[in-house]
Amino acid sequence: MLGFCFLAPLGDGIAKILGDTIPLALLLLVRFAIQTGLLLPLALISGKPLPLSGRLLQLTFLRTLLQILGIGAMFLSLRYLPLADAIAIAFIMPFLMLLLGRFVLGEQVGPHRIAACLIGFIGTLLVIQPNYDAVGAPALLPLLVAVVFALYMLVTRGVAKIADPIGLQAVSGAMAAILLAIALLFTRDSEIATLQLSFPNARETLLLLGLGILGTLAHLLMTWSLRLAPAATLAPMQYLEIPFATLIGWAIFHDLPDGTAAFGIALTIAAGLYVIHREQAAAREMVPET
Repeated sequence: MLGFCFLAPLGDGIAKILGDTIPLALLLLVRFAIQTGLLLPLALISGKPLPLSGRLLQLTFLRTLLQILGIGAMFLSLRYLPLADAIAIAFIMPFLMLLLGRFVLGEQVGPHRIAACLIGFIGTLLVIQPNYDAVGAPALLPLLVAVVFALYMLVTRGVAKIADPIGLQAVSGAMAAILLAIALLFTRDSEIATLQLSFPNARETLLLLGLGILGTLAHLLMTWSLRLAPAATLAPMQYLEIPFATLIGWAIFHDLPDGTAAFGIALTIAAGLYVIHREQAAAREMVPET
């Protein structure tokens, strides 16, 4: 998970560099094509079964659609927002998962965690507000990322327990690449800039390769972590993605959150860690003594 927290924003930084010149659909196609090219041979060599039948195939396809939508929304948001701000806004995801559990699934969520969720929302709004003033509606794209990846994580937790991570990522990459190639084939003459087909130069090609490799490795590490360790152990580590993103954004783009956004990021992190603490405490109380 620590590797994911560093590699994911690094890949997002490359996507931000390429966002001004490479159409979004092509960016996603290359990202997933490289994932397939790297992992499918490894999956076949390992001899482990691929998720190609029954309910597992259906869940893998759903996971792939969510991954395309989530990564696409994040890449698009990075055309308008600083790296750290976009990732910090997307970290409303844990609060969404908690509230969905409370109001949709009927799970027990105490007042402390509800209060922490409200504080986390306030922190997120403090990050959104200066960005919304600057760029308008695109500042809300990371909220879509949060909703999509909340669902993506739920599906991944279910699939990762029964599917080999390399095979799962290989099949997901192949599904995504095929879907995106078909979309580009039918929209290559479209006037919509994000759906047009273009040809990268040598520098852009190297960056695209880097994006595909980093993205593949990051999500593979995340899938492995969910397979090998309890979610309660991994959850606090996910917040390290924000300081890593801040460091990468400063090093590459010389962007730092302003005072309001920085305070909002601090609130979001503090509220998220408190929610995790309460979740772990509640879990310990439910375990009977032996």
